[in-house]
Amino acid sequence: MAVADALTALDPGVRITALGTERGLEMRLVPERGYHLELITPVPLPRKPSGDLIRLPGRVRRAVRQTRAVIDDVHADVIIGFGGYVALPAYLAARSVRPGRRVPVIVHEANATAGWANRVGARSARRVLSAVPDPGLRHVEVVGVPVRESITSLDRMALRAQARAHFGFADDARVLLVFGGSQGAQSLNRAVSAAAEDLARQGVSVLHAHGPKNTLELRTPAAGDAPYVAVPYLNRMDLAYAAADLAICRSGAMTVAEVTAVGLPAVYVPLPIGNGEQRLNALPVVEAGGGIIVDDRDLTPAFVADTVAPLLTDGARLTAMTAAARLAGHPDAARRVAEVALDVARASRDERVRR
Repeated sequence: MAVADALTALDPGVRITALGTERGLEMRLVPERGYHLELITPVPLPRKPSGDLIRLPGRVRRAVRQTRAVIDDVHADVIIGFGGYVALPAYLAARSVRPGRRVPVIVHEANATAGWANRVGARSARRVLSAVPDPGLRHVEVVGVPVRESITSLDRMALRAQARAHFGFADDARVLLVFGGSQGAQSLNRAVSAAAEDLARQGVSVLHAHGPKNTLELRTPAAGDAPYVAVPYLNRMDLAYAAADLAICRSGAMTVAEVTAVGLPAVYVPLPIGNGEQRLNALPVVEAGGGIIVDDRDLTPAFVADTVAPLLTDGARLTAMTAAARLAGHPDAARRVAEVALDVARASRDERVRR
């Protein structure tokens, strides 16, 4: 959606069709943003031998047929794939929409290790874009991860007083933001909430989004304690980022992109499953000095009290980390992807005219 918004800003006459499935958030998000949505059969890759693996080839063929019909119907000039369930059918369908016509593909890889769909798509893609220099694909162009304009245009310092008043913090508070994605993260919840007393004693205020299905066990605050604001979900992440001095968060590609785009230093806690891509996502930021990484098992109440809280009181180090985080971000990523898409679409049209 960030790329779609950037495309319409660059060329108001562009026509955008989003490809999705009935299972995804796109069912709500795409129409809400005013874009056309077409649905196809999802093609998830089974992680274990099962009946789903046997049925996979048939599902792929069905999804490719559906996607080919959509591409032909909307007269697509270019396809941008981000590696989700609908990406592989789109990449395959683009090769043979109808006799004599192939639709050029742009692949964008957000993670530090490319997924299987993008590995397939990159083999025949016109351009391969990436968040990092070496995601396991050839000939990548590093552009960062597209982030919505409301985040990339955020001036944290200009919005800080309003943001802190919104959450009930003092203007001069030292604020720790804790979030684990839309559903929260149990290990982050347990470690930080258990350190609430130590954080309050050190004068650290906390804004903690714990997830709509989770609850926190917090002690009754003592008089004069720095506030601990716990909410199920943050509807205004822009205000949360503006209010905070430091974040504790996971290190999914989008989280790292947003946090660095606004220049917020962070303690990244990679999800302890998968192939280690979350650690790799955060590593360039950490190496630049914009954050630190702690393993999920090592995020304890003692670590929060003894390492995170003192960091919030170290003004010089926090300032240096803030500057490094900002330099590590790519706030123009959505616009750069959009520019590549328009260039490829124009070149594709010119080729068809010449033929």
